[in-house]
Amino acid sequence: MKINLYDFDKTIYDGDSSCDFIFYSFKKYPRTLIVVPKIIFAAIAHALHIISKTKMKENIFSFVKYIPNIDDHVDKFWELHQSNLKKFYMDKNHDRDIIISASPEFLLNPLKEELGVLDLMASRVDKRTGKFDGLNCHGEEKVRRLNEKYKDYEVLESYSDNKCDAPILRLAKTQYIVKGEKLTISHF
Repeated sequence: MKINLYDFDKTIYDGDSSCDFIFYSFKKYPRTLIVVPKIIFAAIAHALHIISKTKMKENIFSFVKYIPNIDDHVDKFWELHQSNLKKFYMDKNHDRDIIISASPEFLLNPLKEELGVLDLMASRVDKRTGKFDGLNCHGEEKVRRLNEKYKDYEVLESYSDNKCDAPILRLAKTQYIVKGEKLTISHF
C-alpha cells in the first residue's frame, strides 16, 4: 500500500488546532476556565520534568467535562475554523493520505470524512473526561501507532512543519517541511 503521511497542526492546519479549540471552549463555556490553575500547575510540572507530556495534556483537556454536548461543540468549532486548512493541502487528492497528529482524535475525527483521507490517527483522548488512552501521539509514538495498524506500506511523501517529526519524515521517499504554504524538500 502506498501512502503519504501528514502531521496536522501547522502543517495542514494554519495554527494549533488544540490551542484554538481550548480558547474557543473557554470563550463559549466560561465554566471551563475552572481548570486554568490546574493547567498552569501541569505546565510547570512538565517543564520541571515532574510529569510527562501526556499527563500535562491530560490535565489541559480536563476542561471537556464541563462541555454539555462535546460532539456539537466540536462540529461548531470546525464550522468556524475549517478555513484554517491550508490551500496547498486542500488542492490535493487525499485518498492515500494518513494524518498523524498529537491533537485529540475526537477533535480531528470530523475532518476524516470531510477531507476524504485514507486514515487519521491522533492522541486517543476521552472526549468526556480528557483522560488519555495511551501516549500522546508525538515523535516515535506516531511511527509506533502507524506500525500497529498497518503492516505492509510504502511511504511516498511525508509532511511536517517541524523536525521533531523526523520519525515520520524518515519513513518517506520524499520529505517536506511546511512553513505556511511553502514546501521545502528536506533530508533526514
